[in-house]
Amino acid sequence: MAAPPSPASVALLDRFLAALDRRGLVSAAQLAEQQERTDTASPAIGAAMVARAWTDPAFRALMLRDGSAAAEAMGVSMAGMPPLGVLEDTATQRHLVVCTLCSCYPRAVLGYPPGWFKSAAFRARAVSDPRGVLRDWGTELPPGTALRVVDSTADYRWMVLPLRPAGTEGWDAARLAALVTPESMMGVRPAAVPASA
Repeated sequence: MAAPPSPASVALLDRFLAALDRRGLVSAAQLAEQQERTDTASPAIGAAMVARAWTDPAFRALMLRDGSAAAEAMGVSMAGMPPLGVLEDTATQRHLVVCTLCSCYPRAVLGYPPGWFKSAAFRARAVSDPRGVLRDWGTELPPGTALRVVDSTADYRWMVLPLRPAGTEGWDAARLAALVTPESMMGVRPAAVPASA
């Protein structure tokens, strides 16, 4: 566990933030708003986006065209965030998202990146042996399925729109969202198959 910041560090930060406020660069209210967005972001937002895309063709088209606009349509402020791209998995094409340099992750819609996404081992193997990475996660792609590895960067973040599981016809968005995980939105696993399937 990290040690709490020293009183001197807190005082220095307070002076720095006050200087930014005085110069009109960023206000205390803007910082508080950003902190609230960071604290409330979670994979549930991305899962709700995926479920809506599975049930609403117009939203699906928007999400694939402009992920940031789709997030905004779900009530997520993307102000100050890098653009969000969405990669659609199909029966013949799958996607794996990795940040090869650090941990660039679509935090506004998925929350904080999980430890495995940030690990050096995942980042290296996702590029050199992506199918092996998927096998480690228990994901075996059907023969003939193409796999595209996409680098998420500081300038452009990515997430996956996974295939909708069979056996979910007639399900509402809330029920579908429960099948969507951070792993399926990064491409290492498909969306969960319902127990009834």
